Amino acid sequence: MAISLYDDGQHRCLMFADLVDDDDDHAVQANQFLLVSGREGALIDPAGNMTYNALIMAMAQYFPARQLKYLLASHADPDIVASLNKWLVTTDCKLVVSKLWARFVPHFCSAGNTAGRIVGVPDEGGWVELGGERIALVPAHFLHAEGNFHFFDPRSRILFTGDMGASMVAHGEIEEPISTVTELIRHIVMMEGFHRRYMVSNKACRLWAQMVRPRVQNREIAMMVPQHGRFFVGQAVLLAFLEWIESLSCGIDRFDEGHYRMPA
Repeated sequence: MAISLYDDGQHRCLMFADLVDDDDDHAVQANQFLLVSGREGALIDPAGNMTYNALIMAMAQYFPARQLKYLLASHADPDIVASLNKWLVTTDCKLVVSKLWARFVPHFCSAGNTAGRIVGVPDEGGWVELGGERIALVPAHFLHAEGNFHFFDPRSRILFTGDMGASMVAHGEIEEPISTVTELIRHIVMMEGFHRRYMVSNKACRLWAQMVRPRVQNREIAMMVPQHGRFFVGQAVLLAFLEWIESLSCGIDRFDEGHYRMPA
């Protein structure tokens, strides 16, 4: 079942959150997102082979897969885009991904399937057009991948943040947004371990937070939606999240020579 994040009749943002089997203890839960504007569609972080069949069936209720214009990939992890070959075979869409990964993602595909189908995004980001609207490709490098992008939809005011803001929660909790600061404080325990290990450094977190904060303060960004777990709605919650993440010690900040020893 899709969760509607935004719908004004001409522009829609849908979230699919329950396509990874709860019984598979080895697979992380993942959210996939469908943007539809006019007669064009884009999938954000379409995930891997284990979700492909369920996703293409679920989205058929809202948009025909063959009309997809883009797959937007925040980075090149398997839970982001391992199903790439199937999408390239069944649709005419192009993959939009950091230029750092443009020569690596073809390894998910059969020979020749990616020819002319990959748009490599420069480090500074940019825009893609979708049904008369523009979607921003927002730099989020080292959060956690070397070449990493978030996607901002100005019309819905949603920032899709990949692994930033991700949480490890049960399927039944995901559809309820986090909308109060008190709730965010309680939720941090579900995010902290992931962010301490998967975000590369506090410097990257601080630079990202400094970039995003003015857009939240100006109410240009009203919702932040990660690729795992629950999403965040409202200025107060978003500002509180930014304050937390920019002060977090994480990644290489927490490593020393004790982590680099030959096994006994």
